[in-house]
Amino acid sequence: MDPRFQQFADTLVNYSVGVKPGDRVLIHAYDNTPIQMMEATARAVAKAGGIYAFWWDNHRLDVLSAAHASPMQVTYENLGRLAQIAATDCNIIFRGFTNPFESSGIPAQLMKIAGGGIAKAVKDVRVSNTRWILTRMWTSSMAQSARMSTEAFTDFYLRTVLIDYARMSEAMNPLVELMGKSDVVEIKGPGTDLKFSMKGIPIVKCDGHRNIPDGEVYTAPVRNSINGTITYNTATVMQGMEFSGISFTFEDGRIVKATCQGGNQERLNTILDTDEGARYVGEFAIGVNPMINKPILDTLFDEKIAGSLHLTPGQCYEVAPNGNNSDIHWDLVLIQTPEFGGGEIRFDGVLVRKDGRFILPELEGLNPDKLLG
Repeated sequence: MDPRFQQFADTLVNYSVGVKPGDRVLIHAYDNTPIQMMEATARAVAKAGGIYAFWWDNHRLDVLSAAHASPMQVTYENLGRLAQIAATDCNIIFRGFTNPFESSGIPAQLMKIAGGGIAKAVKDVRVSNTRWILTRMWTSSMAQSARMSTEAFTDFYLRTVLIDYARMSEAMNPLVELMGKSDVVEIKGPGTDLKFSMKGIPIVKCDGHRNIPDGEVYTAPVRNSINGTITYNTATVMQGMEFSGISFTFEDGRIVKATCQGGNQERLNTILDTDEGARYVGEFAIGVNPMINKPILDTLFDEKIAGSLHLTPGQCYEVAPNGNNSDIHWDLVLIQTPEFGGGEIRFDGVLVRKDGRFILPELEGLNPDKLLG
């Protein structure tokens, strides 16, 4: 076994969720998670004094369930899970899809049913009542998306997830402080001229305690404050379909116009019509992971790209609430480094980041050369 598997497991167990003696730890994985990773995680939990149980899922069977989704089907599938997650202290989640487009043929209405009701309750209990960490396992499809060999991507993945998160956390503190005392955010770049307020919304740093790979600082816009246009330059997969070139026009916080490249514009608007909150934004975040510098069509990686930001239609987080509720939470990424067209972020009229690089002295420690130097 690659010794980095155990190192990664130790990070998840001891740093990310902080397993203590007697903790009940649920290890949730898909069928393509390497068994060595599961063994390493179980060993780390036992060594920390915890007890563990496994959930094993299969992506194709999940898609089959969505194809036959009904309130009764969803309830029956999730009753036992709701009881177990309610009795859980820590939840370590490994996800890795062999084919991210597996659910592309499922109608949007069925996907909404499959993700709602008691299934949503399971997720809500996990987020609110457990110490949890979500990580994406490497797969050959991810290597393809990254235009890398499987061996090279595996090495890249392990180097990415094992960066010094404690160091990153410390470097995030000045950005958290600055955002916390700022009001108006302006974002400009190709196809983008947007303004909103984040005044009074808590600021949260993501430093390896919720996602790995990690590396973002997030908040939420004041719900009705967004005006202008944003054009995302990073492709995304939602409900089994790929979208690229998404552009939103906002009026008083609401998406009043939504377009994208290709033939998925009708599906785009169907997703945004899931409920009233889907056309409002629940999160604004700035990505800072120094090891991730290009998109690989996987949100858990792409939203952390150094020099990126994401503005997310849908549900806000309880720790950074703006009052927006929705069944969706769609992290859409805009990269502002020079090779992706550049761009600017200003807080209260002060230039904070230009072409993906922080320019204020107190924030320079978040630039890739500083975090890795």
